[in-house]
Amino acid sequence: MKKSAEIFDEIVHSRRSVRKYNSSAPFDDESVARSLERAVLAPTSSNLQLWEFYRVKSEVNKKKLAKICFNQNAAKTANELIIVVVRNDKWRERAAFVVEETLKDYPESWAKRKSLVDAYYNRLIPMLYFQGPFGIIGNIKKISANISGVFRPVPREVTETDLRISAHKSAALAAQTFMLSMKAEGYDTCAMEGFDSVRVSKFLKLPKYAEINMIIAVGVADENGVYGKRVRVPNYDTIFEM
Repeated sequence: MKKSAEIFDEIVHSRRSVRKYNSSAPFDDESVARSLERAVLAPTSSNLQLWEFYRVKSEVNKKKLAKICFNQNAAKTANELIIVVVRNDKWRERAAFVVEETLKDYPESWAKRKSLVDAYYNRLIPMLYFQGPFGIIGNIKKISANISGVFRPVPREVTETDLRISAHKSAALAAQTFMLSMKAEGYDTCAMEGFDSVRVSKFLKLPKYAEINMIIAVGVADENGVYGKRVRVPNYDTIFEM
């Protein structure tokens, strides 16, 4: 019986960015549902889960979205297209949800831990995420961090841009979890950044502050779906020990 690490190794090594799919091959769309349920278990900054996932399944909508993705083959031939969206504008409601769910049925012996959770989400998170008009408060916090950082380690990523980057990192972790899950299910994926993000937002009818993280093509790989061999920079140029 194979060890879990051996199975995972096979999944990681067999996952490739597939650029063309066999749309006539049998496809279990429940595998997408299962993989999205696994994706939302990915690590996320402060457990805020500032993400949304949209499944584009109908032929009409896939054609519309493929056009916005510049009609690249991965978009045109996929069984489904998954749009990963970042929702930093939902930090208040997500924080409130996490607090409410976290504090349910807390043991009395964890009273100190309970107060820390409450303080983190009801004081620290609002202090971090509130940026003020035109990001003025965030810039002030950045200046303050740079001054305090001369004397001690401090959080430096405090501006609106910093928080956007953080949310996109969390969304990317979920996206990678989704792609590895789809490979484990026997299907292939391609993470795409080639699209008109404004038109994608209009296609989804998203509010102003929502951002598109990536679009993932999903399906059964065509015989010629992988365009070339995998190329990676040598490990000695990217992996270091100290």
